[in-house]
Amino acid sequence: MGTVTLGVSIAVPEPYGSLLQERRAGFGDPAAHGIPTHVTLLPPTEVHAEALPAIEAHLAEVAAAGRPFPMRLFGTGTFRPLSPVVFVQVVEGAAACSWLQKRVRDTSGPLVRELQFPYHPHVTVAHGIAEEAMDRAYEELSEYEAAWTCASFALYEQGADGVWRKLHEYAFGGGVTAVPAQGSPVDEPATTL
Repeated sequence: MGTVTLGVSIAVPEPYGSLLQERRAGFGDPAAHGIPTHVTLLPPTEVHAEALPAIEAHLAEVAAAGRPFPMRLFGTGTFRPLSPVVFVQVVEGAAACSWLQKRVRDTSGPLVRELQFPYHPHVTVAHGIAEEAMDRAYEELSEYEAAWTCASFALYEQGADGVWRKLHEYAFGGGVTAVPAQGSPVDEPATTL
């Protein structure tokens, strides 16, 4: 059956997701329209296609153990000079993202993977483009802010065309996957995941 390239992430909901994707494209990042705006839980990982049912079952278990949590983005950061990335910072929800990514990559599951760098939840807005454009992204989004209640994460597959497509969405606690309206109350803080 061959291999597929998978990723697991938390989608940045509308209207924020499209806005940041358009800004990324505007900075000259050619990958912008092929990558939905997201916070990574599992970076691109090549797996055998026949492992997909076990991966989906594993992710359903991870989601069932999770609970909705508040996410808030604010301001920019960069991994330069180590990595050519400018990002919008996750200022609330980072602990929950860290908890989730550890369980996604758990040694007892089918997605065991070492990370190239320590895990740092973020939303990439420029990657591998000219330094001037990276500087512009860093400055122009320095006051950017978005907030929502995160109620799910999703499994994506990268196509031969380089575009990432959602295969399945996993709701926390077995609930619905719709993103609640802004300002909805949250029953549990992020650190309880």
